[in-house]
Amino acid sequence: MTAPSVKVAEALARAESASNDEKPALYESLLGDIRNLSTADKAASDLNALIDSFFGQALGVVSTRTMLGAFISALESVAKDELTIQVGERTLGLLANQPPSFLDATAALCQLVASAHESRVDFASAARTLAAVPLDGSQRQVTDEDKARIWVRIVRNFLEVDDATAAETYVNKLKNIMHTVSDADLTLHFRLSQARIQDAQRDFLSASQRYHDISFSPAIAEDERLHTLAMAVKCAILAPAGPSRSRALGRLYKDDRAVQLAEFAILEKMFLDRLLAPGEVDKFAVRLQPHQLATTSDGSTVLAKAVVEHNLRGASRLYANIRFDALGELLGLDPQRAEETTARMIEQGRLVGRIDQLEATVSFDVGEAAPDKTAADVVTGRELRRWDANVEGLGSFRILWRRTSSYEGLRQIITPPLFFSRSGANQEVVV
Repeated sequence: MTAPSVKVAEALARAESASNDEKPALYESLLGDIRNLSTADKAASDLNALIDSFFGQALGVVSTRTMLGAFISALESVAKDELTIQVGERTLGLLANQPPSFLDATAALCQLVASAHESRVDFASAARTLAAVPLDGSQRQVTDEDKARIWVRIVRNFLEVDDATAAETYVNKLKNIMHTVSDADLTLHFRLSQARIQDAQRDFLSASQRYHDISFSPAIAEDERLHTLAMAVKCAILAPAGPSRSRALGRLYKDDRAVQLAEFAILEKMFLDRLLAPGEVDKFAVRLQPHQLATTSDGSTVLAKAVVEHNLRGASRLYANIRFDALGELLGLDPQRAEETTARMIEQGRLVGRIDQLEATVSFDVGEAAPDKTAADVVTGRELRRWDANVEGLGSFRILWRRTSSYEGLRQIITPPLFFSRSGANQEVVV
């Protein structure tokens, strides 16, 4: 460690040679005058020498607490981030070797150092420093609101470096105490953090719903509400195409504020199941965040995948059936990828249709695939109608039987035969 300045060294020598009763006052006086005694290039050395000297005297708990409070105030008054980090982290290392009687000073110093890291845009270091704040133990009473304030700050710092996994760890802790927290700002930041984590984890539908709910909060300014609404729209657009996304798009499209957004044009086209042109997609992409443009396991981006699936649903509104080579040209994919995408969406219940691999075509159930229907709903409806038709046919058959009272008479009346096989060949009625 570099030697302290001459004036500070002399003041420390006087304090160390004084009686134990006089030492606390001398150290506090030195801290109060540190800006006059020290210089900019010697400030770190002087503060480090001062704290080393004080801990070396092994004074009582009360005097040490008072001294640490004055030291933290002096460090804060310097208002230099680099100095705060250098001296603060070294002091935290010294405090870690002390008895658990100075947890309040440790907590205050951690938050001061974290603020310096945040000012230097080193959010990961800020989060790690805040994670070291002592929040448990009998030596320090901490309310749920105090815990929430620290944990929310940690979450926000982790999210600034796109570490959603670490952020989620603290959000899960917050879930257990937020019902006891009355601070409106903390509650808002907690809800926003949940939305941002779901956004980062590509759970776009859930994130869209949370963003949309937050956009109605009176606790934030009007421009921030519109920004949050725009985030809700972006997430809904990036969500996998299907009935759930259609409902989310419907809620946003019907929001009167949506017309003020730059994203409204693409929102409207998606809600109305219109095909999107590449130029429109590129214009929308420039407003997305980096994680929203990330590459998926199949090599495509989240946006590209969402647009392909949307255009496929749009094509199902335009065509009763289409060959996969033509569909691939429409979607900007090769025929095989077009078939794989179609099959996956049908299997997941996000598209209603039937694939004929021999003919390399897909037939869409036009009129069946309402935005709020799944494939299972459509199949069930089709089977019920087929059942109704069979029952109706059976009723007609029984009426004719009663009228003719004989099998031969029935054969003469039914022309052409009442029942047909799936292949179209006539089948004889057997009674």
